[in-house]
Amino acid sequence: MARIKGAVNAKKKHKKILKLAKGFYGQKSLVFRAANPAVMRSLRSAYVGRKLRKRDFRKLWIARINAGARINGLSYSKFMNGLKKANIDINRKVLSEMAINHPEDFANLVTLAKGQL
Repeated sequence: MARIKGAVNAKKKHKKILKLAKGFYGQKSLVFRAANPAVMRSLRSAYVGRKLRKRDFRKLWIARINAGARINGLSYSKFMNGLKKANIDINRKVLSEMAINHPEDFANLVTLAKGQL
């Protein structure tokens, strides 16, 4: 049986990695041996970053809700506890938007939460 050399597949693999390395600094965007570990690291970092983004947004929403609740004389934990006892089920993303864009409606929620405590 004839021997099959790997030049075509290697060329395809190298081109794919170098395309992903476009915009990297120096040899990391030009030379496969330098680009390959840089691309692998960047793909790993992108995966981790997608998980971290969810945490960061939740922290941001909680900070905004806390600020809005404290303006109305209640801490974040007491506010959330009051909402839970009042059977008001609104997620943190919506609550943070209300605290910023609709403070009068948010103040109504705070008074409802205070009434349940």
